[in-house]
Amino acid sequence: MKAVKEFFDKLRNYLKNPKETFIKIKEFIIKNKQYIYMALPFIFMDLATRFLGRNINFFGIYRLVPNLFTITYVILFLGITLSFKKKIGKILYLFFNFLGIVFYLVNNIYYSLTNNFFSFNLLESSKEGAPYIMDAIVNCNILVYIFLIIIIFLIFWGYKNIVNVDHFDKKRLLKICLIFIILHLITPLFLGRANDSLVWSTWKNPRNVYNQYNDSNKSMRVSGLFEYTFRNFYVTFLRKEETDEEELAFLEEVYSYESEDTKNSYTGKFKGKNFIFLQLEGVDSWLLNEKDTPTLYKMMKNSINFTNHYSFYNGGGSTFNSEFAVNTGFIVPFSYNKNAYAFSNNNFPYSMANMFKSEGYIVNAFHMNNSEYYSRGINYESWGYDNYYGLTDMYKYDDNSYQLDRELILNEDYSNLMFNEETPFVDYIITYSPHTPFTNTKGVCKLLYELDNEGKEDIEFVEMGEEECIRRQVKETDYMVELLLNKLKEKKLLDDTVIVVFTDHYLYTLTDQSILEKYKKTENNLINKTPFFIYDNGKTKKEIKKVTSQLNILPTVLNLYGFSYNSNYYIGTDALNSSYSGIVFFSDYSWYDGNVYVEGGEVVNGKKISEKNLENNNLLVNNLAKKNDLTLKYNYFKKLVVKEIANEE
Repeated sequence: MKAVKEFFDKLRNYLKNPKETFIKIKEFIIKNKQYIYMALPFIFMDLATRFLGRNINFFGIYRLVPNLFTITYVILFLGITLSFKKKIGKILYLFFNFLGIVFYLVNNIYYSLTNNFFSFNLLESSKEGAPYIMDAIVNCNILVYIFLIIIIFLIFWGYKNIVNVDHFDKKRLLKICLIFIILHLITPLFLGRANDSLVWSTWKNPRNVYNQYNDSNKSMRVSGLFEYTFRNFYVTFLRKEETDEEELAFLEEVYSYESEDTKNSYTGKFKGKNFIFLQLEGVDSWLLNEKDTPTLYKMMKNSINFTNHYSFYNGGGSTFNSEFAVNTGFIVPFSYNKNAYAFSNNNFPYSMANMFKSEGYIVNAFHMNNSEYYSRGINYESWGYDNYYGLTDMYKYDDNSYQLDRELILNEDYSNLMFNEETPFVDYIITYSPHTPFTNTKGVCKLLYELDNEGKEDIEFVEMGEEECIRRQVKETDYMVELLLNKLKEKKLLDDTVIVVFTDHYLYTLTDQSILEKYKKTENNLINKTPFFIYDNGKTKKEIKKVTSQLNILPTVLNLYGFSYNSNYYIGTDALNSSYSGIVFFSDYSWYDGNVYVEGGEVVNGKKISEKNLENNNLLVNNLAKKNDLTLKYNYFKKLVVKEIANEE
């Protein structure tokens, strides 16, 4: 306590006497200038790297932790260097700087090419990337090389001013290593606490980012260049996940089953056509009607309409959960807390994007939000997308009009990326406008209220209620869909394009839950009922009453496009297959088959069901959830692909 008191007394004294403080700082710099000169190249490498990645809207360059990590590594590098005689020390100093330059160049050249920092797991696909290395080097951001020249000069200056050491100092070496270990253990604590429970915002909690280390961009921002490189190596090659032989045996058995026959009367119906996934933000079933959403309503009435569909909430980030399910055929784990956006290092060879790309399609994603939000950029890349186009990544808006869904189409430079008239395309379009808050004092409703009253004089402001706001906001999404259809007509693509429309989640974001009670009339998981239909410009009209969820969308689409696929590689199955009985299960293992709703293994409501069928469905749900969780936990498709290649050879 005495030492702490003395420290704060000195600090107060320095603050009271800035002139004297400046003199002391100057004296300290002069006294230790050789050490500072030696440290400068390492510090500059890190700051330059994080500056070059400044468009990553996460954890600013000024924050304590990444800088503290870098200082910790500088202490280690210089401490080791100065523990040896000058000749050996100089060799070590150059060696550490050489490593730093390699880290700096690899990360920044790769970032310049891809907008993602390098990760060691990319070495698995190094053969595919090798032909592009020279192009990446030649076309790299010129600032990378300008900064490199500065780094080389700083290395030369540090080498010239290296502190003279006349003997090997074992005690100093041990002391430096101990200081490094202590500082390295303490530094992550300044990132705050990780989320103990699964919440939507886990993706932007710095401590969660550091613990999971699955997002290279955010990991670099919270760590700095040196900690990022060493921890990324550790996570990729050394960190061992606990394995359970029984769990692995379960997966071996599950994936040994032969694929069911996926062919039916719908197989290949849309083969060769362009394809648009339209994921609607918060357009609940009661909002899809002739008055609020006339365009969507007309499409739904002239489509393959799945009238008993559920976009269930499972874990944090329900919007991205739906993206994950539709793209991969899997859902957020049921049995352990890990968000969907934490699986960017997993292999998804049978994802929607990879399946369509195998048939020559170009596959792109479009959304208002930037690529860092929910770590979409890196996740869409891991699913096989050619590009994730974030509107706010690409264009600067002076106001918040980018939140209006119409901008996805009215921004012509952006919307033209959606349509390729020569090569078949898949677009995954995610809307935003029906997003909370639902008040015309802020958010999207405020934008629309001002737009609706623009040019009107003497209009007295009237506050809108939540229901009035959400109805106005879904009308904005409907307007965007109208613009999309018009654009397809204009480009003569509408007859050759299929649009799958589904909602990410029911409108749980309403503050006034009485609105939901009025329209949804349920207190259990069946509240998750949402729209899902497949539109081919009115050529196919059919109502499907069997129960479906996000997990059915991908296999259903694959069959409609005539893909030959292993149905065992997905959790859900084709909902248009006559053998599909129809079932949806939720995060608490409750389930619904269109006949009975079962919770805790017991029937809560619905018609009667035999004990045998009840037991079979309870077992089915548990096995599907287990298959889902363990496949993701063990990155099982990576093992499966290796095994398939070995069998082919």
